[in-house]
Amino acid sequence: MRNDNLTIILAGGAGTRLEPLTAERAKPSVPFGGKYRIIDFTLTNCLHSGLRQILVLTQYKSFSLHKHLRDAWSIFNPELGEYISSVPPQRRKGNHWYEGTADAVFQNLYLLKRSGAKRVLILSGDHVYRMDYADMLKFHQAKHADMTVATMVVSAEKASDFGVLSVNKDSRVHEFQEKPAKPITLPNDSGQIIASMGIYSFSIDLLIEILESDARNACSSHDFGNDIIPKLINDYNVFAYRFESTKGRIRSGNYWRDIGTIDNYYQANMDLLKPIPPLNLYQHNWPIRTYQSQNPPLRAIPGASGEKGVFINSLAAGGVVIEGGKVHDSILFASVFIGDGAILRKAIIFDNVRIGAGAKLQNCKTVL
Repeated sequence: MRNDNLTIILAGGAGTRLEPLTAERAKPSVPFGGKYRIIDFTLTNCLHSGLRQILVLTQYKSFSLHKHLRDAWSIFNPELGEYISSVPPQRRKGNHWYEGTADAVFQNLYLLKRSGAKRVLILSGDHVYRMDYADMLKFHQAKHADMTVATMVVSAEKASDFGVLSVNKDSRVHEFQEKPAKPITLPNDSGQIIASMGIYSFSIDLLIEILESDARNACSSHDFGNDIIPKLINDYNVFAYRFESTKGRIRSGNYWRDIGTIDNYYQANMDLLKPIPPLNLYQHNWPIRTYQSQNPPLRAIPGASGEKGVFINSLAAGGVVIEGGKVHDSILFASVFIGDGAILRKAIIFDNVRIGAGAKLQNCKTVL
């Protein structure tokens, strides 16, 4: 099944709501969890799902992302037809850059046509979650679906952040709303909705046909949620796959986060420090791959005042030194230095930052 599936990761969004973290980098390459980049979670899911033909569509401030893909993800064997290839916009279909999620794929139709794949899996590079895509692809085949949308149940209060679906007992989609103010709710629970996760599986022939048609529509915004899905549900077999990551090899619950804002970013990091984290980084049969610089282990030592270095319920990458400081419920990236008497609580500190003696930081979302 692996060679029948082409995977496309959309990684070209500007991520303006995550500024200043996206001031010099694309959203998928924003650091996360002490040592990872956000895109590592999607790519790790592909790795463990047996997907080995992956195109990463980049655009906005992409150097950091390209460098990370080179350093961390040059792991597949091209002689076996395996690859993770970054694809910048090339204006192959007109004198414009990517103008929407559907347009980004449309501009690279030549790669789909030459892939030899039967199905295309479209993913986002800026979500944090664990998912075995093989289960969704099996569902897609079993239903003889033309398109399958990965979904999860969320509070109706969050409807304006999602595409919302209505499905029948057979999981076929018969209505779709993009970020509605008044959403379709579950028949037995008016407080919940079925939300699209922005993960789509297509028959490749249908995808090519519908993208070429959409490109000719001058009124289209060329977006999967706004334009593609609503056109398909009446005339094609569109199904909703329910995301349940408690099945099989994954034991982290139905955790999925769109890292859309600074507050979302901060909370998703703090989730990792809960007594029972909803996303367990220590699940040994589903390790998350990334690039790591060659640094020594964390060291906590007494400072000049005689105060001992303290490290409580926190995460830290290599090269961190706590010299008489105290770190509580925080996440430290590589080569951070915490000075004598400094106190950190619920802080996220990026690479190579030096916290001076006596400094006090609490609820800090970043220190660049």
